[in-house]
Amino acid sequence: MKPKNVKKLLFSAIESTTENYTGYVNNTQIDFTRNRKLSFSTIIKAIIGMGSKSITNELIDLFPDVESLPSASAFVQQRQKIKTDAFKSIFNDFTSKLINITDDLVVLAVDGSDIQIPTNPDDKSSFHPGSNGQKPYNLLHLNALYNLENHLYTDAIIQGKMNTNEHSALQEMVDNSSINRALVIADRGYESYNNMAHIQEKGWFFLIRIKDGTTGIKNGLDLPDIPEFDVDINLKLTRKQTKEMKNLFLTDRNHYKLIPHSTPFDYLPLKLKKADEVKFFELNFRIVRFKITEDSYETILTNLEKTEYSPERLKVLYESRWGIETSFRDLKYTIGMLNFHSKKVMCVQQEIYAHLIMYNFAEMITSHVVIDKKQRKYTYKANFSVAAHVCRLFFLEKTTSPNLETIIARNTIPIRPGRHRDRTLTVRVFRGFLYRVA
Repeated sequence: MKPKNVKKLLFSAIESTTENYTGYVNNTQIDFTRNRKLSFSTIIKAIIGMGSKSITNELIDLFPDVESLPSASAFVQQRQKIKTDAFKSIFNDFTSKLINITDDLVVLAVDGSDIQIPTNPDDKSSFHPGSNGQKPYNLLHLNALYNLENHLYTDAIIQGKMNTNEHSALQEMVDNSSINRALVIADRGYESYNNMAHIQEKGWFFLIRIKDGTTGIKNGLDLPDIPEFDVDINLKLTRKQTKEMKNLFLTDRNHYKLIPHSTPFDYLPLKLKKADEVKFFELNFRIVRFKITEDSYETILTNLEKTEYSPERLKVLYESRWGIETSFRDLKYTIGMLNFHSKKVMCVQQEIYAHLIMYNFAEMITSHVVIDKKQRKYTYKANFSVAAHVCRLFFLEKTTSPNLETIIARNTIPIRPGRHRDRTLTVRVFRGFLYRVA
């Protein structure tokens, strides 16, 4: 898809939301009813096009004419009238136009990432008081579905860290998706019968890494006592506890499983009377354990067919999940999702969805730029840091499509497969508003 067509799709999504702006403002009677230089669409475009500069410098870039330059205060007042749903709507509309709905299997990764935002004790859903002498801080949690083949975010849900529930977020994203057939690849935090059931009922497939110890789903099954195996499991889940069922839970653990009333499961009634008949939900999957290094193994759950997906192929598929991890890095450090322009949670959420939009915009353009293949040691790809910067300029109409493609094609980096780097798990402090890029 050509860059001008990608921009046309994004502007179309912005226009569609602008035409129905009354559904996305706090006060439908007065918000954006007057003719001002900072209109609804202008504010939307400004926030989507924001980088890591201060508000004043961002506005200077957006309004080169000094006479039309609004103040930072005016911009802040106007943006506070817009609900986060406006950016969510644009994100959904734009993304749906980028992804062709086909019957081919779409490979999706699901994961979450914490985002540190300005400290705000009033927001109880994200505020953490700190412990052991640590300063208080606020965290939001971004839950995302990521297309590993097209490198696009297909859905996202933002939660306060204190109210985070990755399971419910995944279930909501799966249920609401318009994709026909998909494989969801997930890490250990998504080990849940309810998650598997939602994906199965959608007609999708799952590939979930699970705990390899004495807890979790694996511990409740009878499995071979060998290092590697591939076992079919056909479970009948129920909440009913009769004498007969209790005996089956103990003697036939690979076919019958009790789901306690305290455990969420959306496909079985929560309350049962003694006279009610036993109700089952059937869940069919494989549990596969394979070697990943000389002395370590991984265990996964999947409902992919054994004839088509051998353990070796499952291993390769699971390794591809790392794409969502690198996308979070690009989203935070390249697109700029570490630098916000407000302390208010609603405005921060606006910018998170705006950054997701800009990420998809830059990725879609970059993926279609032709990179010359030369006789080199490595295959080369576009430098996403440079590409994201020039795509932002293109969105703000400060460069043309031919110049955009030329710059992206000239700035490349080698692809070095098999490289590994230790993960840095130190907590990064929010960057204050006074220390921004000029």
